[in-house]
Amino acid sequence: MNTKRKVFLVSTVLGSMATGGLVGATVLAPTASNAATTSTTATNGGTSNGTFHSNENAAHEKTESAAREAQENAGQVPSVP
Repeated sequence: MNTKRKVFLVSTVLGSMATGGLVGATVLAPTASNAATTSTTATNGGTSNGTFHSNENAAHEKTESAAREAQENAGQVPSVP
């Protein structure tokens, strides 16, 4: 096998490997980043017990708005920050 043919064969193999790696990273990158995310919704086996318990911790109380405190006092799940 002559030298030009070897160089062409090696460069073709390396080029196809690089192209495959780029295409694979592009296709799989969005799903790989989603795999590490977690859900922030807490469930009890898919059912809700229907009771809301407000957080009356002093540190929490300092940061919440009057509207949120009113919702908590009414027994509602707060919908305002």
